[in-house]
Amino acid sequence: MNRTLVLHDWLVAGIALAAGGAGGLLLRALLRWLAKHALRTRWSGDDIIVHGLRTLAPGAAVIAGTAVAASTLPLTTRVSGFVNQTLTALLILIATLAAARVVAGLVQSLAQSRTGVAGSATIFVNITRVVVFAMGFLVALETVGVSIAPLLTALGVGGLAVALALQDTLANLFAGVHILASKTVQPGDYIRLTSGEEGYVVDINWRNTVVRNLSNNLVIIPNGRLARTNMTNFTQPEQQLSILVQVGVGYESDLEHVERVTLEVVDSVMVDINGAVPDHEGAVRFHTFADSRINFTVILGVGEFSDQYRIKHEFIKRLHRRFRAEGISIPAPTRTVALRPEDDFRPSPTASIPHQREVPPSVPMDSAR
Repeated sequence: MNRTLVLHDWLVAGIALAAGGAGGLLLRALLRWLAKHALRTRWSGDDIIVHGLRTLAPGAAVIAGTAVAASTLPLTTRVSGFVNQTLTALLILIATLAAARVVAGLVQSLAQSRTGVAGSATIFVNITRVVVFAMGFLVALETVGVSIAPLLTALGVGGLAVALALQDTLANLFAGVHILASKTVQPGDYIRLTSGEEGYVVDINWRNTVVRNLSNNLVIIPNGRLARTNMTNFTQPEQQLSILVQVGVGYESDLEHVERVTLEVVDSVMVDINGAVPDHEGAVRFHTFADSRINFTVILGVGEFSDQYRIKHEFIKRLHRRFRAEGISIPAPTRTVALRPEDDFRPSPTASIPHQREVPPSVPMDSAR
């Protein structure tokens, strides 16, 4: 301290602190107003940026006021340097927090726009957040005079030991990154594994993939297993798909009439039912002369996998009603059993009985002597 503190010093420092606090409140109110206007835009990035600035701007204003107040006080060189380093490190940490929120939010927004669903791939979000935090923490340590070279060396040696201890976890992490980078599976896709699990992919995080099945239950699948197994993705390369419905009519039916009536029902279902594909061109394919009827396959179009149940339900109802109105029969499988007369099962009185030869009883060896 070069000189003693006087009232004027305290007054100037107090004004600087009050100005910093008032500036923080004004910036917070301004950013709240900007956030309301950002909600009206189509781009979600402005909402994320404003949310990040709401963390950075008020804190930066308070730190700036504190720095001005400290500069007005007659502090020694050592104390002044310590205060400046501390305020700078604190500002870097606040900026790192805001940057992590902005970058992670933009990555999540990009993942949602690519997949078109509400779920998100949190593995990329978490990796981005960790990288930003690590960089900010290292810069803050360097600012306060802590050398980060030994720390990086220790982290490198310790990272090898951690990698050996967490082989399964790291395998799942890199498997999840590979799945997302190759775009084999994206959040929102409907998948079915060869082991039987199926459902909509809700999220792919650093360890596992979360799948929500049609009964609204969550199935947790490790990323490593998902990368190794065979699966069917019903959403790629396109979400629309065709489904097959098996039908049969009697042999006395006019097949041309059956085909025409069935296609009319298909067209009505495609237009009227939500989830169908209106421009889908229905098809009927006769394929089997069965025991009691002629079987054929009807090809329907659906918008996504879960729509097929509603489309099949409505199509079968309408087709059954229309066949009854047109007099087209759907016979049930029948069997004709021919029974022989009862006399045929009676054994003949002259039937020969196989001759049985008598075998003399064995004689003990002692009595034979």
